[in-house]
Amino acid sequence: METSCRNPGQDPLYFERILWDQGLSPVAGLDEVGRGCLAGPVVAAAVVLPQDVSLPGVRDSKTLSPRQRQALDRLIREKALAVSLAQIGWAEIDEINILQASLKAMAQAVERLGLRPRALLIDGNQTIPHVLPQKTLVHGDQRSLSIASASIVAKVFRDALMEEMHMHYPQYNFARNKGYATLEHREALKLYGCCPIHRKTFKGVREYRSRKTG
Repeated sequence: METSCRNPGQDPLYFERILWDQGLSPVAGLDEVGRGCLAGPVVAAAVVLPQDVSLPGVRDSKTLSPRQRQALDRLIREKALAVSLAQIGWAEIDEINILQASLKAMAQAVERLGLRPRALLIDGNQTIPHVLPQKTLVHGDQRSLSIASASIVAKVFRDALMEEMHMHYPQYNFARNKGYATLEHREALKLYGCCPIHRKTFKGVREYRSRKTG
């Protein structure tokens, strides 16, 4: 069920407190990154925070610089009760579609936590395939500290993966675009065709499936 109200007083733990007050503790915040990319995996993170946590500066990962994200990633990992990651690769994304891949990655991240949460806060408006009680939050990375933390952890991890992929396929400049459909990336696809880590069913890639780089 999507919770539409804004955080009264902009309390970053408002939605966590609702669940805690219901006896549903611990709570895991979930987010994914890479859903809109043309290449690479979709990565999900799950973060469980203590009730007395303070994480100044943690907010939607898209509003932070790479250096800020890396510093906050270290802080989150230091203060969280548990952090986990999961990824679904490009071949499976093509097989089951990006929405199902994103939900599957988040469910896997929950299972990989070092402790068992009693409820989940999920960015977006889709529940995941899991038995635990769930609340979805549109723009959750701007409204929940747990979800914002997950967005940062997932983004830092995925960016590092794409920088590694750049070493194998430098012509696409994954180090800069991280697989997103930038003009530079789209021009590279026109020039070189797609590479093994491109999502072959995506518009902007499928047109070049017959032209593959090794």
